[in-house]
Amino acid sequence: MLLVAVAAVRVSSRSGLPSLLVYLGIGVAIGQDGIGVSFDDVGLTQVLGYAALVVILAEGGLGTKWHEVKPALPAAAVLSTAGVALSVGVTATAAHYLAGVEWRQSLIIGAVVSSTDAAAVFSVLRNVPLPSRLTGVLEAESGFNDAPVVILVVAFSAAGPVEHWYLLLGKIALELAIGGAVGLAIGFLGAYGLRHIALPASGLYPIAVMAIATVAYAGGALAHGSGFLAVYLASLILGNAKLPHWPATRGFAEGLGWIAQIGMFVLLGLLITPHELGDDIVPALVVGLVLTMVARPVSVFLSTAPFRLPWQEKALLSWAGLRGAVPIVLATIPMVAGVPEARRMFNIVFVLVIVYTLVQGPTLPWLARRLALGKTEAEDLGIESAPLERLRGHLLSVAVPEGSRMHGVEVAELRLPAGSAVTLVVREGTSFVPGPATVLRRGDELLVVATDPVRDATEKRLRAVAEGGKLAGWLGTSGTEDGTAVAGSGKGGRKRTPGMVGKN
Repeated sequence: MLLVAVAAVRVSSRSGLPSLLVYLGIGVAIGQDGIGVSFDDVGLTQVLGYAALVVILAEGGLGTKWHEVKPALPAAAVLSTAGVALSVGVTATAAHYLAGVEWRQSLIIGAVVSSTDAAAVFSVLRNVPLPSRLTGVLEAESGFNDAPVVILVVAFSAAGPVEHWYLLLGKIALELAIGGAVGLAIGFLGAYGLRHIALPASGLYPIAVMAIATVAYAGGALAHGSGFLAVYLASLILGNAKLPHWPATRGFAEGLGWIAQIGMFVLLGLLITPHELGDDIVPALVVGLVLTMVARPVSVFLSTAPFRLPWQEKALLSWAGLRGAVPIVLATIPMVAGVPEARRMFNIVFVLVIVYTLVQGPTLPWLARRLALGKTEAEDLGIESAPLERLRGHLLSVAVPEGSRMHGVEVAELRLPAGSAVTLVVREGTSFVPGPATVLRRGDELLVVATDPVRDATEKRLRAVAEGGKLAGWLGTSGTEDGTAVAGSGKGGRKRTPGMVGKN
């Protein structure tokens, strides 16, 4: 199954379709209407789906750059709360009046489909060259909005009347606050421990990082907070903490993320019986049309009104509200709770996700081009670190990307702090030891050795030169990853800060 799914990724990448559809198709193909494998354990599906979502959110948080998501946090937070509420209201109203669904079931459907899917967003957006601000909003929103949506679905699926709206809002706020606090605490503690405690083998670092992320989810859930928010925030902190052996950790997390996606989607496909979907296709299309063309745009335009985003960016945010496995997994909650018509709701959600993912995913790059929202920022300087425990130092691997102002700078002009030095340059497959007058070129890979006390200052200086060139210090260019305080780099919209950074 894994081999077939891995091969299917090639098909999805060539066609532009999100891989989730291929995996769902595999599950349907081996199910009751295909090969004949019988599977109807909704409870097991929900448990494994939650576990897979934890891994997917952890992988997404580890791969999210803080300097991209930081400016997007206010907009993403509003989209994940007020935007979700607007989307639930509009979608539930359409399900009731246009599709003939009872109010309780309509509210459940509205809540289930109002969550954008982290797996779909992370996989699709990283292949679409969008500006970092938009990518940050969409990735942060997909990481944040699972928490309030889960609370709403559980509340609407519970036996008895739904509690007063103000009590429900208070519960959501409290769970988000607890989950956020637990995630931040575990993330910072985990990052501090991994940076100051040398493990005996490099392969232990990836295991430790994923274990910390899982502990964040468990801690948030046990504290009656949002475990999903906790795991995303903890992973976001770990992913930007400059941990040792980061390439190995990132590759390990990405592999686990693929396994989680494959397993979850195949399992959900197994749970579906295609011949039972006939009566639910029209309601699903109606609800999905309102969600895509009305509810999502209304929630985006109203929620982002205070942030003065251009209409082109709001239009793309409206179309990029991708759904995937998260709504299908959440649709199992009312089935487990025994809500009437739960199977019909599950079928409606399944059809909606399939149809509108087929429409939105492949057309997103085309829409980005039509709205002139292609990515214009220069690629970030790639720096990877491996600790040299016995020597109390670090080996930094630096990749010089296209457009970097490090191109044309001599090694001596880097003005690295005392205790660090460029020891090797790899250019077009050839390695050589550089001299002070060696001129660096785009595409070069550098090996920089830095002692432990100056490791951070060395990386900061390298980033400053990549942004501002050989005169970075005098021009006031900062070496921070968020790109603030850049001057003289020829890029508009950046803040100028006086002073010298990275001075020897």
